[in-house]
Amino acid sequence: MDSWFGLTSQHYFTPFSASHLIVLGSALSGIFLLILFRKRLSRGSRMFTPVRWTLFSILLACEITYQYWTISNGIWNFASHVPLHLCGMASITAMTGLVTLNRHWIQISFFIGIVPSFLALVTPDMPYDYQHYRFWMFFIQHTAIPWASLFMAGSKPETITLHSVFKVFLLLVAYALIVGFLINPLTGANYLYLSQLPTADTLLSFFGDGVWYYLNLGITALLIFLLQFFLWNRYIIRRQKRLP
Repeated sequence: MDSWFGLTSQHYFTPFSASHLIVLGSALSGIFLLILFRKRLSRGSRMFTPVRWTLFSILLACEITYQYWTISNGIWNFASHVPLHLCGMASITAMTGLVTLNRHWIQISFFIGIVPSFLALVTPDMPYDYQHYRFWMFFIQHTAIPWASLFMAGSKPETITLHSVFKVFLLLVAYALIVGFLINPLTGANYLYLSQLPTADTLLSFFGDGVWYYLNLGITALLIFLLQFFLWNRYIIRRQKRLP
């Protein structure tokens, strides 16, 4: 138990190993099923409430146990363990959206919770393999975030609009400015990886240095948001309108 929940492990994570491919396949399968059966999971359906609160419970349990892990191992500090990274905020917005079913939280979760979380699954900044708690917490949380985001959007597809693309993008820019110019400098943190790149090799390594790094991050985020809206509008909204 100590080694499973401890601070160190002799089992190191290897990208695209069998354990990594299994969790990636599980995450993709869940996304596919949520899209395929979105009507059976729509608001008012028999399955809506159980799925809603199951996803909420998973996200909440992941965050609580992670905070407990850092505290029990004596490593907790504000600069590293507050959920202020994009996926941490996506988890919070997803939990808030699942509780309130408010369209604003659904929109925010849809745009910041699906692609970033899945990219984190592909290139995780995490050293432990499946023999350690952190492996399971990381992959379960980062799988549940896009699932919850898709589940909420599917329950009310019309909330995802072109206006919401730019609204969420401006909110993200405002949040990045607060983190980059206030929180990170005051606490010595690296939230949103605005101070330096993550230690692991991730897609952020291709975004350049200096000002270009920040510009490329912003441009990429906007393009991804627009692509998400285009795909959602084309394959979900339009098909729904064609149905009798």
